[in-house]
Amino acid sequence: MTTITSPKPARVAPAAPAGWGSLLVLLTGVFITTLDFFIVNVAIPATQRDLNAGPSAIQFIVAGFGIALAAGLVMGGRLGDLYGRRRLFAIGLTVFTLASAACGEAPTAGFLVGARIVQGIGAALLMPQVLALINTLYTGEHRAKAFNAYGMALGFGGVFGQLIGGVLINADIAGLGWRSIFLINVPVGIVTLALTPRLIPESRSPGGARLDLIGTALVSLGLVAVVYPLVQGQQQGWPAWTWLCLGASVVLLATFALYQRRAAAPLVDPALFRARSFSAGVVVSLIHAMTMGSFFLVLALYLQEGRGLDALGSGVIFLPLGIGYFVSSALSGKVAARLGRQVVAVGALVLAAGYATLAETASALGTGGAVEWTIPGLVVSGAGMGLIMAPLPSFVLAGTDPRHAASASGVLSTAQQAGGAIGVALVGIVFYGTLGTPAPAHYPHAFALGLALLIGLAVAVAALVQALPRPTR
Repeated sequence: MTTITSPKPARVAPAAPAGWGSLLVLLTGVFITTLDFFIVNVAIPATQRDLNAGPSAIQFIVAGFGIALAAGLVMGGRLGDLYGRRRLFAIGLTVFTLASAACGEAPTAGFLVGARIVQGIGAALLMPQVLALINTLYTGEHRAKAFNAYGMALGFGGVFGQLIGGVLINADIAGLGWRSIFLINVPVGIVTLALTPRLIPESRSPGGARLDLIGTALVSLGLVAVVYPLVQGQQQGWPAWTWLCLGASVVLLATFALYQRRAAAPLVDPALFRARSFSAGVVVSLIHAMTMGSFFLVLALYLQEGRGLDALGSGVIFLPLGIGYFVSSALSGKVAARLGRQVVAVGALVLAAGYATLAETASALGTGGAVEWTIPGLVVSGAGMGLIMAPLPSFVLAGTDPRHAASASGVLSTAQQAGGAIGVALVGIVFYGTLGTPAPAHYPHAFALGLALLIGLAVAVAALVQALPRPTR
């Protein structure tokens, strides 16, 4: 039997031994930020009608959050290393909570996109601290359980976000409609902030290195230059500026990589990538993330616009996905103990099978037939997600130097969020390109073709997992 192990990290000035109350506070923070990336999908049709938003604005309401989050995660991780991970967790949660209130009061689609970008900035300050604090405050079996709980929290935020959003919109609390999906974050954020100084010990990396502002600018601009033209290009007919942006992104990110090798205090220590578990794991995480947010977006559009379900009905259909995820993620630790890294490959193949089943079902049903026929494909898809997301962070972060815990976590989270934003953009190109003039009869075919791309990405994840090193006994 194999188990995932990693070197014991040096404790970095914790105020007190971390308990499970600390983990609950950390996971609440990561849950609501992950939830907000996915919960918006089920509210897209209502938002579109209320704010008169076009396809480009709709994609930016989803992807704008992801772009800001991806662009800021590495910087957020480094700030946590330098100035305190608990402090940056609290600052990020404050920004996220205030931006959620602004989203809930948005008068126009443009205002909502802007508030979503600020939400993403807050999440970028918060999320790297969660993985970093888990990696430094827990050891041995407790750390493995904490990582598994982190993966489950990410998955629950994505999978159950649709149901939670449907319930909130259907309840129409105080006539708020879709706005309640953002305003619900405000009381949760306030309570979590109140508990943070009581339950989370402070930690930081030793040393007085400064923040790498040049590296921060290069990586942020590079990530924006990748995602922005992918979202806007389809809507505008791929003008010349979109290709110039994509070309510039390659130059910016390559320059960032070269600069980090020479910088006195790099934003990302190149030594992190010498560990094959980290370098290969980041690529696996990025590709897998491309299959998640995009899937939830096109599924919500297919159910509501193509099949005529309301927000609650659409959210309920997501429930089988959540059940499959819950069962498989709960079992993933035992499966990982037997299969090691191959648990992720198995999960990716199960996910591909689930997507294929859904694509075939959607094509066969068209705009008629009982939508409940999608349940088997949703259960299988959820099971695949659970086998990937719960164990993957521990594989990727095993062996990373605890001095760079937040930076490593920031890179991993960046890969996940950048993958999510890129996935939304790429699948949006296929989906909206196939959809043409929106009409219910066009949605099943567009949904099936979008899933075909996701199937290819899931199979690629299964292949790339083979580059991960075998866990030690």
